Amino acid sequence: MRIAKFISHCGYCSRRDAEKLIIKSKVKINSLICNNPATNVLISDEIFINNKKLKLQKNIKLWKFYKPTGVVTTSRDEKGRKTIYDLLPNSLSKIISIGRLDINSEGLILLTNNGDLARYFELPKSQLKRVYKVKVQGNVEKKQLEFLRKGIKIQGIKYKPIKAKLEKKLNTNSWIYMELIEGKNREIRKICANFKWRVNKLIRIKYGEFGIGNLKYGEIQEIKNHIYNDKNSWR
Repeated sequence: MRIAKFISHCGYCSRRDAEKLIIKSKVKINSLICNNPATNVLISDEIFINNKKLKLQKNIKLWKFYKPTGVVTTSRDEKGRKTIYDLLPNSLSKIISIGRLDINSEGLILLTNNGDLARYFELPKSQLKRVYKVKVQGNVEKKQLEFLRKGIKIQGIKYKPIKAKLEKKLNTNSWIYMELIEGKNREIRKICANFKWRVNKLIRIKYGEFGIGNLKYGEIQEIKNHIYNDKNSWR
């Protein structure tokens, strides 16, 4: 197994972040510094990051977390803003977030101790749906929502078809249900801006088969008896 993959299986970070740590000489195999992400390791090898020994995770764990607004979905923020990890128990400080929500968005974030599973959830080819409720200010027309079903191109970026429907119309605001199968950077906000809709609230309510349910603001809950311990079901 390659060293970066081993680190992600330990739940320390994603494989991509593991490669960065290796290049920065933060990783040791036994007592030797490793600088090559393609290096193969054995189960008998001892792997250290910043002199802390890693332990291979046998069981794949999943959690769902209700991300509040005002926090970012990273382990560290160069601007010093609060992150979701500031809200999690210390025992979960090394779990990996699946996908992201921007600082002004809220709702479902999935977390795992397995980097490969995180990557599986994020890859467009996995075809996992992300479902959102969006409160916008502006005139929402049915033909605009139908237009999204065909896909849309904004400033040279092509977005795949989006299932969108008007759920509730208030005086100056509307609630829109949106279902995506990809998650480009700030996709919903850019689409809304294109139609001159101002986003007042953006909530992710479902990712793949997992819904937010009755999860409270800032609450985390382990998902028991999920299918992803059977690696043949997703690899």
